[in-house]
Amino acid sequence: MNTEETNTDARERGGRETAVLALIGPTAVGKTALSLEIAEKLGAEVISVDSRQVYRYMDIGTDKVSPAARREVPHHLIDVADPDETFTAASFAELAGKAAARVLNRGRLPLFVGGTPFYYRALFHAALSDGLPGDRETRARWERLAESEGSEALHRKLAEADAAAAARLHPHDVRRVSRALEIFELTGVPPSRLYAQGEKKRSGLDVFYIGLTRPRAELYENIAARVKRQFASGYPEEVAWLMDRGFDERFPSMQGFGYRELAAWRRGALTLEEALEGDIRRTKAFCRRQMTWFGKFVPTLWYDVSEWNLHDLRTKICGDAMSRLEGRKNK
Repeated sequence: MNTEETNTDARERGGRETAVLALIGPTAVGKTALSLEIAEKLGAEVISVDSRQVYRYMDIGTDKVSPAARREVPHHLIDVADPDETFTAASFAELAGKAAARVLNRGRLPLFVGGTPFYYRALFHAALSDGLPGDRETRARWERLAESEGSEALHRKLAEADAAAAARLHPHDVRRVSRALEIFELTGVPPSRLYAQGEKKRSGLDVFYIGLTRPRAELYENIAARVKRQFASGYPEEVAWLMDRGFDERFPSMQGFGYRELAAWRRGALTLEEALEGDIRRTKAFCRRQMTWFGKFVPTLWYDVSEWNLHDLRTKICGDAMSRLEGRKNK
């Protein structure tokens, strides 16, 4: 079964879509631990919604679920690309749709877990041209390329990705060219097509979001503790191994927080302490953006993790989730 078959099935049911669950929330809120508990309770399989865990060899810095845990609860969309490959939101939507169809075909429940809002948007939300996604760090990276290699080089990059958009924009218009490349990187779809089409094909999946939150001070404490643990557990060595094999800052995979700082450390531009502090600072900034993005996701039931113990929270969420899923099936 593939994504198209899922869409066909939904149409044959008179437009009804298959109800699935997604566990969302900012980084370091506790999604991973709770997802394993929920998956075991509901007989679910996790589909990772993480733009960095898709890459092989990038394990410590992306905080991947351990192989032992993956044997207990099957996970999908982890280690599906090499670090020098381009993996976009469109790549995710295609693979995630296929994974969900296979899970459903075996009588299991897909549980989407992760903190990459653009991936959820690409899979579940039909209107891509309405409020196209943006990420200032992605755009700034393209602008830096124009500074180092020239605006014409930036324009050639756009021409390779979207000839129609490049033809419309002047080679010296760095701001708009960078924005077009930003949209393409985040969605995997040429911007000219997004502006023209207005609506993408629906996934055939009806998602219900379970949102986790914590007080911001707790999130920041968790982020700092996690980054320090990663640095003490071989993160610098992981980055050195990647760079020794040619996986360096040329590739989007190595532009994520932590990896970029450690690449600079490896080249002697930062001390290890500066790399650590830079990782913490950028992760906190990403956390703030996540809370803004996820606050717009509907329908979502939100739970403050700080107010529950893990067992009671799992029981509450599972009960609420099953009630919502059953209600949607009976519509």
